[in-house]
Amino acid sequence: MFEVKIETHFSAAHHLLNYKGECENQHGHNWKVEVFVQGTELDKSNILIDFKVLKKKVNEIIDYLDHTDINVLPEFEGVSPSSEIISKFLYYKIKAEISGVCRVNIWETPTSCASYFEG
Repeated sequence: MFEVKIETHFSAAHHLLNYKGECENQHGHNWKVEVFVQGTELDKSNILIDFKVLKKKVNEIIDYLDHTDINVLPEFEGVSPSSEIISKFLYYKIKAEISGVCRVNIWETPTSCASYFEG
């Protein structure tokens, strides 16, 4: 099994619903996003997926969230957009474009990360 990973980032505001504490107020993060792709077959160049292709597709999806208030996006209406939910959202959006996506990590801070993968 082969695995590749790319990192990218986006900045956006959000606030948590049904939460008691500071995070119920609107605030922002500079999220780091890690996308993992796995597979058993390499192409003629012995690569699983071209990093440029993967980054381009992921960044097209990330651009939808970048510099927004995530709470007002239709996909998050009435949903508390935690890092866990954002990682799940991105996982399925990216998986629809890239076969072999196996995990998406969202780093809210340098020491706090949420992941989504199918178990």
